Amino acid sequence: MFLLGHSHWFLSKVIWWRAAASTAWTVLLLPVTTALFIVLSKASLFHPIQWISESVSLFYGSYVIFCLLILTAVVLFVGFFNLEYYTVVPSIPCTRIALLGKVLHPQQFVHSLAHCMMGMVVAWCASVMIGGRYKFIASPCTEDSGGSAHQMCLNEYHLFLLLAGAFIGYSYSLLGVVRNMNYVSFHTVQQFKYLRFKGALPLVVKYSAVQSLYSLRNYCIFYFFFGYVPRAWICTTMNLHKNSSVTALDTVAGLLDLSLLYHLWISGTFLLVIWYTTMLLFKIYISEAYSVPVQSSFSEDIFQCLPAVLSGKEPMILKFLALQDLALLSQHSPSRRQEVFSLSQPGGHPHNWKDLTQRLVTYHEVVSFNGRAKPQSIGRDQQSTSSDSSVASGMEELAKTPWVSSASHTTGVMPLRSSMTAMSGPQAAGFTPKSDSPFASPAMKRLVGGQDPFSPWFGSVQSPHVTRRRPKLWTSSTAGSPLNGSPSASPAESPVPSPATRTPSFLTLWVHNRQEQVKNFLAKRALIMYLFNKLPEASSQALFADSQAHIWALEGLSHLVVASYTEDRFGVVQTTFSSILSSMLILQEAVDKHFKLPHASSKPVRSSFNLEDTTYKTLRFALRAALKTAIYRITTTFGQHIYAVQMSGEHRKRLQQFMEYRE
Repeated sequence: MFLLGHSHWFLSKVIWWRAAASTAWTVLLLPVTTALFIVLSKASLFHPIQWISESVSLFYGSYVIFCLLILTAVVLFVGFFNLEYYTVVPSIPCTRIALLGKVLHPQQFVHSLAHCMMGMVVAWCASVMIGGRYKFIASPCTEDSGGSAHQMCLNEYHLFLLLAGAFIGYSYSLLGVVRNMNYVSFHTVQQFKYLRFKGALPLVVKYSAVQSLYSLRNYCIFYFFFGYVPRAWICTTMNLHKNSSVTALDTVAGLLDLSLLYHLWISGTFLLVIWYTTMLLFKIYISEAYSVPVQSSFSEDIFQCLPAVLSGKEPMILKFLALQDLALLSQHSPSRRQEVFSLSQPGGHPHNWKDLTQRLVTYHEVVSFNGRAKPQSIGRDQQSTSSDSSVASGMEELAKTPWVSSASHTTGVMPLRSSMTAMSGPQAAGFTPKSDSPFASPAMKRLVGGQDPFSPWFGSVQSPHVTRRRPKLWTSSTAGSPLNGSPSASPAESPVPSPATRTPSFLTLWVHNRQEQVKNFLAKRALIMYLFNKLPEASSQALFADSQAHIWALEGLSHLVVASYTEDRFGVVQTTFSSILSSMLILQEAVDKHFKLPHASSKPVRSSFNLEDTTYKTLRFALRAALKTAIYRITTTFGQHIYAVQMSGEHRKRLQQFMEYRE
């Protein structure tokens, strides 16, 4: 996420210091990790006394001290890349071609190249500390090799170890982007940093050892076929000769050297343990809870308060930590809850509560309406029912959406264009229900039932580019492209153009026909279909990638509403109680519709032997559980009093199911 050039106060005062502390702890652990590596690399079960004495004497040698300094620089670079590339919202490609583009991205190329170089540096340090035949890249030629004594020959064992470090470094970078290793998750249970590190350290060692074995297998296969290329290039560049008395390592006999394979595995494990420990400490420090003040007595610090952080264009890490703090204060801090329920002086206005609820309700609507934020006014919510306000804001957004307005000016407009334009105006928005809303009246559904704003046929037949290309919550794609494996829409499904509209030009029809021919031609190619077909569950996972923020918003809002039953002395929560319940019920209905889609309700298999953080794959289940828990929490606390809240008939029926514990 390239933080260079960002001068945000939170990044410079909090994040960078946390990253520096995590890197410092990794550097302090380097002597311990290096000592264990030296002991294991000098292992000799039949000579234990000699094994221990050589290990102790080597640890205090000048070579080891110099290698420690180099490893410190490597750790600093790895910590820098962790800081630059971390994210709290994982990037989930929905197709294989998108995944390929992610791997070949220029930023990823820089990341892979840097880790290849650092892998070679760590492998050089490992070869120097192991010593023996791995220590130098050149050695005097023997008489059997055909060269004179003063000539230098290539030490292929040293080269083999250096290339293995580069290969493991690239594998680390590649698996990092494929498995979202840069994703920072937040633990539900708050623990001390030491306890989290202590619990995860054995997993880091196991995962590094297993990953080193896989990398060793792949590297030996690669070197067996292409090992002669770097060997010949090094010999030519450094004017070295090939030692014919030593078995070449790009042969079966050379690769079956058990001592070589053992040292290669130990070196790879040593490299991965250092890098994964750096990443683990970074994630632990970054995800540590941060307390955001609810309000401030000084005007220059208002931008650091909770309402401003949630409503402004802040870094994602700050918003996530602020929502986590909101969820914690709503449960465990009565004094801070009183700040949320307080009134401004002078004036007596509930600015804190108003700003918080406005932003949190917007978070719910972002998911409810297929990822599109809906502008909503709290004052309007106080004057109308929750259903009317949500419907009105939906129609206002429909009128302001750029691709909808542009589609209305193209050819082939539907006969209801003028009527829809009139209904989507700001004057009529408050009295016109949203056409695709499940709570709209039957007459309204019949009136605009043939026009789906999320359909590629909306507005114009000749404008397929208006289709939304991001995953949606529950709206299924009825007019798919042949490239993603779904049949194209039939002409019978397209709207009938009005006689008053002008016919498209010959050039427009010709371009459209050529586009269809190209799509049909590519759809018949197996490789194209393989690359462009959607991955199972990828769209669902990508849609709910940032659901952790919505879960905290639900928990914080529901706990504040519950606490207001006994702590709200001024009744500020009652002013927005209707809109809060409405947004939760609409979100619950949208989530239920999503889980009726294929692959939406299948849980991925979780592996306890994997360092990969796969919590983002199950966020949709956590969101559904948190949503139901939040509604049950409110209905259980308020009981029969909740029937006094103004809401629509459909909302009241759905809320009745929660009152009777039937959801």
